[in-house]
Order: sequence, then C-alpha cells, then structure tokens
Amino acid sequence: MTVKPSFPAAVATDAVFLHDVRSGLGAGRKMLSPKYFYDAAGSELFEAITALPEYYPTRTEIGILDERGGEIAALLPEGAALVEFGSGSTAKLRRLLRHLPGLAAYVPVDVSGEFLAEQAATLRQDFPDLTVAPVVADFTQAFILPEAVAMAPRAGFFPGSTVGNFEPAEARTLLERFGEILGPQALLILGVDLVKDSDRLEAAYDDAAGVTAAFNMNLLRRMNRELGADFNLDAFAHRAVFNRDASRIEMHLVARTAQTVRIGGDGFAFEPGETIHTENSYKYTLESFRDLAARAGWRSQKVWTDKEALFSVHVLRRDR
Repeated sequence: MTVKPSFPAAVATDAVFLHDVRSGLGAGRKMLSPKYFYDAAGSELFEAITALPEYYPTRTEIGILDERGGEIAALLPEGAALVEFGSGSTAKLRRLLRHLPGLAAYVPVDVSGEFLAEQAATLRQDFPDLTVAPVVADFTQAFILPEAVAMAPRAGFFPGSTVGNFEPAEARTLLERFGEILGPQALLILGVDLVKDSDRLEAAYDDAAGVTAAFNMNLLRRMNRELGADFNLDAFAHRAVFNRDASRIEMHLVARTAQTVRIGGDGFAFEPGETIHTENSYKYTLESFRDLAARAGWRSQKVWTDKEALFSVHVLRRDR
C-alpha cells in the first residue's frame, strides 16, 4: 500500500468516479486506481494496516528517521526551506524537525486544504519559531512555491515509499518534476521500499487478520454505496502477489465465479478467476533506485537502511 496521506486523494465528483470505474472495468485487463481506496472507511483501515505486525514499512522508516535523523538533517544547508510533497501526517517530519533548529520554512503540500490548515496550526504551536507556509496542490502536477521560500535553498521530503506506487516511467517523471519545483542543487529526502523475499512482501499485503483484504474489498463497498453498483462481496477475494519480473507487489480483487456486475446502467462481465488490478507497489534495490534517480537528474548523496535491509531512506542532490 501507499502511505495514504501522500498519494493524491480521491477528491472527485461521482461523475468522475463513475467515469474512472467505467474506463477501468471496461479495459481488456480490469483495473481501478488506488486513489479510490481512501474514503473514510478505507482511511481507517489503512491506519490499522500500518500497525499490523506483518506491515513493516511504516515502523521501519520511522526507525531509520529516529536513528539517523541527525545525520539526515546535517546534509541540509543552514536556512533551508523543507518542502514535503503530499504532507499528510507530521509524524515523520517531526523526526527531522528536532534536528533542524535553523530551518527557514516548512512547506507542506497536499490536496486537502482543511487537513493542511489543521496540521499547520498544530506545527506552529509546537514550533513557534518555524515559518509554516502550506500549499494546496496535487504534488504530481506543477505548482508554485510561496514567496516565503523564494530566496532559501530548498530540500524536498517524500517519505513513505509512495514513489513505489508509480510506474517506473511515471516515477522518473515525478522525480523530474520535483527537481523543477525545488530548483538547482536542491536536496530530496525520500523513502524507498526494498526488494526482499516474496513471503515477507506478500505477508505485508495479505495479513493474517485480514485487514488488508478488507481494505481492498472496501473498493467494492464504495462503488456499491456511491455509484449504485451491485457487487456481491462474497463473490470476490483479495489477492496480493509479488511479481518478481516486474519487481512489484500487485493487489487484485479476484472473481470467484462467473458473474455480471451492473454499474450506472452498464454491465461488466467477469469470468471465474478474472481480476480487478487495484494497486502496484514497486520494490527497488539500492542500485536500481539510484539508477532511476540518476535518469531523473538526481545524484545519490547518502542512503540509510535498517539492519534487515527492509527499507531505505535516500538523500539525493539535483544534478541540473
């Protein structure tokens, strides 16, 4: 899974949702965007997932930030502005702020203006000397940084391995866009999940308690509730599998039987075993991610992993 607050939220009208569902289920290989996981129920389920014993990414990244936060912060120039793409919760940010008393400004970027305002107010209370300048924007699109950071050296922050939810070509484009937004010689701190044995990976996306299965199945509930679809949830199953050739975890909803689902006046036929592909989460080696970053104009400065090499935190510098 992606770390929920970092992925552009499914702020969409019913018409947009219906259009995307029709397009996805009408494709040769049925698919739905993972952004639609995150209605209120999906968000609660995701928070539960992050606390599961099988789901290592969140706690492992936080462990790295706790242990190495001082070293990471030391790479930022004095008086830097820190731009967090898809900011969401400030839990990981705070691991760095404690080591950055000279930070000129913090710029959280998220599509949810109300959520941004709440987080910014709390940060200003806890860090009264820090300039907090939120920007309401979709971080996957170009946006303008506030005047408050115009003259400051910039660093980006993109934790959570959200980069893994993008196809590699899309991830390269995203990293290029971050470089354009941050400017020459900028730094970028980001989390990247690593390739490991398939049993460990698949367990993280198919936990014994069935929370991830409920999270995936909630997509069907959401379509039934919001679009008037008639999915029979008992006729579908959750599947998570590591596609080693593509180096990604795939999540699917699998039809148990032949059936036709009706949505918005359209019928979508399913064969037994046919799937709706709901999410990819790409896993990288240190070398493969450095290569991707280099092709996007970023040079590796430093990388840290946990003792089991499950997860990595990279600091990159823009080459151009």
